[in-house]
Amino acid sequence: MSVVVTGATGHLGRLVVEGLLSQGFPAERVTATGRNTAKLTDLADRGVRTARADYADPTSLKEAFRGADTLLLVSGSEVGQRVEQHRNAIEAAREAGVAHVVYTSAPRATDTTLVLAPEHKATEEILTASGLTYTILRNGWYSENYASQLEQAREHGSFVGSAGQGRVASAARRDFAEAAAVVLRDPAAHAGAVHELSGDTAWTYADLADTLGELLGREVVYRDLDTEEHVAALTGAGLDEGTARFVAALDANTRDGELSATTGELSRLLGRPTTPVAETLRALL
Repeated sequence: MSVVVTGATGHLGRLVVEGLLSQGFPAERVTATGRNTAKLTDLADRGVRTARADYADPTSLKEAFRGADTLLLVSGSEVGQRVEQHRNAIEAAREAGVAHVVYTSAPRATDTTLVLAPEHKATEEILTASGLTYTILRNGWYSENYASQLEQAREHGSFVGSAGQGRVASAARRDFAEAAAVVLRDPAAHAGAVHELSGDTAWTYADLADTLGELLGREVVYRDLDTEEHVAALTGAGLDEGTARFVAALDANTRDGELSATTGELSRLLGRPTTPVAETLRALL
């Protein structure tokens, strides 16, 4: 069985390839793809096939996917363009003869107010209508997403947000990558499955402040703002209005509980507990 991993020049895709290799999957049966194959040279040196694949270039996708049994479609990073890009990849997979597509989606993509969800919902609909066998991995929040709060705490002894008492069931990016590798090694066992993946523990921003304080050896305070105050703080720190409102919308989703579910599915796939947020932030230090 052969596997293609898209986005292997990015954080998640690279970790999935590493996960496959560490789990004993033969390197010669893995194709790592990205827009810039020069960033994949070290994987090629380890026996992994590499290929250029650009979501905006269907010809490159079809060529990269040709001969593969299973495709991991790592969701693109260009908000607003992802539906068309993902459609290109799914159509290329079908034309290239790929049998099974595994897609990294968002939590409860078809039933959530999460600001990121609509493009994932649309992609899931395209995939389920494609006639391809599929598995959907609805990845929860990465603990690495809180690197900016770590830097704020280190510099100022505080960080701001507008999440209230909302909880986040985050896990390390490596946890999600390892789970994807587990699915890719035996896709038939997960055919048609929609896995809601999250960390084992949900925490508040106040909890995060305590965790950061312990890691930094100083008091750290979380300052909770309303949405408009948060937008003003972000634009004052240099973000453009659109980005600031997007970040504040994510905190509003957190406040509303959209990232709080602890499903246990991720730890079941891993066969171990998920990585605590403190461990991930300690590594970032």
